[in-house]
Amino acid sequence: MYPPRFRYEAPRTLDEALALLADDDAKVLAGGQSLIPLIKLRFAQPALLVDINGLPGLGHHRETADGALEIGALCRHVDLERSELLPGRYPTMAACAPLVADPIVRSRGTLVGSLCHADPQGDWAAAMIALDGEVVARSTRGERRIPVGEFATGPFQNALEHDEIAVAARVPAARDTRYGAFLKLERRVGDFATAGLAVALEIADDGRVTRAGLALTGVGATTLTATDAAAALIGTRLEPEAVERAAELAAGIARPRSDHRGSAGYKRHVVATFTRRALAGFAPAGMAA
Repeated sequence: MYPPRFRYEAPRTLDEALALLADDDAKVLAGGQSLIPLIKLRFAQPALLVDINGLPGLGHHRETADGALEIGALCRHVDLERSELLPGRYPTMAACAPLVADPIVRSRGTLVGSLCHADPQGDWAAAMIALDGEVVARSTRGERRIPVGEFATGPFQNALEHDEIAVAARVPAARDTRYGAFLKLERRVGDFATAGLAVALEIADDGRVTRAGLALTGVGATTLTATDAAAALIGTRLEPEAVERAAELAAGIARPRSDHRGSAGYKRHVVATFTRRALAGFAPAGMAA
């Protein structure tokens, strides 16, 4: 199927791009790995496509002066997959990056674009929610930050106003040592998640969990925040009973549908199993390894 007609603009500055978004029927193009297929299928029919790939200063991922990690809107999945910064300091993201789609998509797609696409089976939203991440949105009116947990307002819908561009995503600085995991069940390499789990913990020197974030993908209408499961881990040393309680609570918030990938009960079982498996790797014996 051919896409409908649309106007194409490739601004050279962010101010030019923001001015173009005054047209309330415009779409922003970064990696295009989700938007272009939607346009070809005529599920999206923008009158104007604003290509931001020529904008300077958006391809980075780096730590800022306040210790936060900032990921620019044009930072590709592959940049994060090959990053030397992530493995030691952001293990949840390091685990997620190589599991996003396939190498072709990772070479062009972007983390910020994935968040904006708001696919309930997307990977990055779960990782960013677990890390208390936020999206930085810019418009001619100024800048605002939106918690990733509040960014998706429904399947394939986000909280951006029509004249805003998501210019970056941010992960706040850690106070204690970070531990993290991202587990994903897929039918084949590059597939969407049948069920997925992101875990991000901060653990003090005495082995107690001081911060916990858990998020689920593929088992609800949006990415789900397992708030109660995370709360059950705070103050523990990941004792077996705490891990089991967190697994039960995480599976309990899952709202999967039975389909060709598996039954709803099976997907909840996967969530519980992934929670146990991830947390077992962070227990004191595992941390000493």
